[in-house]
Amino acid sequence: MTIHPQLTIPETIAAGPGPGNTDARVLARFASSGMADHMHPDVLRGMAECKEMLRDVMGTRNVYTFGVAGTGWSGLDMMFSAVMPGDSVVMFVNGTFSGIDGLTVRMKAATAEELAANSMDPQAASVTIINIPHGQSVTGEIVEAALVEHKPKWAAMAHWETGSGRINDIKGFSDACEKHGAMGLVDAVSSLGVEDFRIDDFPGVHGWASCPQKGICCLPLTYAPVSFTDHYIETLKATGTRTFVHHPILEARHWGIVGGEDVEKGTYHRTHSAYAVAAFHEALRITLQQGVAQRAKDYTFHEAALRDALNAMGCDITSNMTSLIVLDLPKDMAGREMELVQHCRAQNFGIWPTLSEPVQVRIGILNLLNQTAITDIAMRFAQAMRDLGAEVDQAAVDHALNRHYGTALAAE
Repeated sequence: MTIHPQLTIPETIAAGPGPGNTDARVLARFASSGMADHMHPDVLRGMAECKEMLRDVMGTRNVYTFGVAGTGWSGLDMMFSAVMPGDSVVMFVNGTFSGIDGLTVRMKAATAEELAANSMDPQAASVTIINIPHGQSVTGEIVEAALVEHKPKWAAMAHWETGSGRINDIKGFSDACEKHGAMGLVDAVSSLGVEDFRIDDFPGVHGWASCPQKGICCLPLTYAPVSFTDHYIETLKATGTRTFVHHPILEARHWGIVGGEDVEKGTYHRTHSAYAVAAFHEALRITLQQGVAQRAKDYTFHEAALRDALNAMGCDITSNMTSLIVLDLPKDMAGREMELVQHCRAQNFGIWPTLSEPVQVRIGILNLLNQTAITDIAMRFAQAMRDLGAEVDQAAVDHALNRHYGTALAAE
């Protein structure tokens, strides 16, 4: 029998698309939570308060708004659980993760025969995948044209696609869904807690799924936020679903949501951890204390500073997200993206490549919203480029950062 040494993981800068850097307050709540019985009154109270705060963060009156135990994949699986074999679906894909959503939809909508023919990659006849070229956004016009042609029961897309760093047109998507009677499903894994939006402003969307480790900046294995309209729930009741663990109505009961109403004293639940409840509770408190609108402004401001610095290094930026920059390296470094990423990671500087062609570099700023952090990211990246032989005009980089932050200070 081998007992390995105690695992030590060094402090790293999570400068990728996610997970983000968890706030110290969240970690403290997680670590200091007592070994409470899962039905302890404070645990039940915490879960009830999480529901209330999550509704405020998401901007909704949907009663069926709660957290799915697990990562963003768990939340997405729950949202797509209403898609049944043979259901007509139009899925819009413009990157790696909306592509995975598309695979999920094809698996859910595949008939028994289609699943048996290719269980890992079923080609469901009822699903239409609309592929948008890498580096481009899904527009309202694209959605409108597809829904007019295919007239689906469901339509789905990612709000923010981290595979390519693109923001998709959520209003155009909602408007088209409402106009053509499609029920919209939105992957908000990367936008919730980063962009200032209220989901109730988009009535064409009936299901939303996010994650705990990006905009909410909580520990990855806590809760994935989801929210469903009454219409979604009634549709689910009518058709059923083939999952038990990720059944939206059954899971809602564990959060004290029964028959479309909150149960005052809470209910028996699936042994939710006091640690996870405390961490999620604190992450939501922080989000509301900072304010979603202010967080969105902070992301816009600091992304612009890093963008200016990277432009000064000769990089070509193709993204329009405010928490993630996707870039092409200068021409003399083209083809060395993976080498550069691995070099940075070896120094506990966690940037990412894109996971599909073309290979680009992704640098994120989740929960790194201050001048010191942005400057550190820029300096580390510039040095990594120099380590691989690139010429970087440090004076130009410094000038870009000083111009951005100096102007802000002067305005204050």
